[in-house]
Amino acid sequence: MTDTTLTHASAASSSGDTSWLTSLADWTVSLMEIIGPVGAGVAIALENLFPPLPSEVVLPMAGLTASRGSFTLFEALLWTTLGSIVGAFALYGLGRWLGAARLRAFAAKMPLLHPEDVDRTVAWFERHGGKAVFFGRMVPIFRSLISIPAGVAKMPLWRFGLLTGAGSLIWNTIFVLAGYLLGENWHVIEQYADILQYVVIAAVGLGIAWFLYTRIRSLLEARHGA
Repeated sequence: MTDTTLTHASAASSSGDTSWLTSLADWTVSLMEIIGPVGAGVAIALENLFPPLPSEVVLPMAGLTASRGSFTLFEALLWTTLGSIVGAFALYGLGRWLGAARLRAFAAKMPLLHPEDVDRTVAWFERHGGKAVFFGRMVPIFRSLISIPAGVAKMPLWRFGLLTGAGSLIWNTIFVLAGYLLGENWHVIEQYADILQYVVIAAVGLGIAWFLYTRIRSLLEARHGA
């Protein structure tokens, strides 16, 4: 076990912290110590594919490892951004494969959904997709999911890649620098990562509840009108 892992393990044990975020941090550091900055890119690519993995923990680990001299800060930023782009393109490809036609057929079979909902979503994305992809890269969970409608709407590859890269670079720089500057005190970020996760989950829950409310209301109004 290296000095970095030992230092982190002792900090975690002294604070009694045995959370899954700590386990994720240990795994991330080990990965980067084994394969260098490429490990940071792999970890972030996986974070894009599996949104419950928080980039707010993975990215500071890249900064911490860079501060220990395992690789440079530039390499940390380069590989984490490349990892973000690769993961985003994987989900973009899923969206292209699904396509609007498959989603319409799926919506037709689901309660409270209609094929027109898919058309409205695609139309909205065609108008506001650029902003959604760029700013979406800075919102946990949404940063991964936004790639799917981009693929469904067939956003040009060059535009999707450019916006994803720019948004990811900003987000990654903030957290990689935080880990680099805080060093062994990186775990201070954990409490804010937890809060941010809860806020996003609550926002998504409220959005779903609002959608269901408006859908049920429209169905009831249609029945009364008939």
